[in-house]
Amino acid sequence: MPNTRRRPGGPGRGGPQRKFFYRKKFCIFCKEKELKIDYKDARALKSHITERGKIMPRRITGTCAKHQRKVCLAIKRARVLAILPFSSLNFQ
Repeated sequence: MPNTRRRPGGPGRGGPQRKFFYRKKFCIFCKEKELKIDYKDARALKSHITERGKIMPRRITGTCAKHQRKVCLAIKRARVLAILPFSSLNFQ
């Protein structure tokens, strides 16, 4: 017979149950209509890539699906034109 007794604090946890409150993320491009996504603006695109050069996902940045597709396309275009690096690793 399997042990059906549960520990206090939630499933699989041994401590007290914690509640997390997260701020709702919002798309900065939807909020500020004058902001445009441009592949030549490296400063604006750097906030959407990691220090390793990877594109950050929507759930981290908070952008909507429409603008995330445009950001990804702009980052890829900037990489091809050598405005942004493909990776930040320096091979010596």
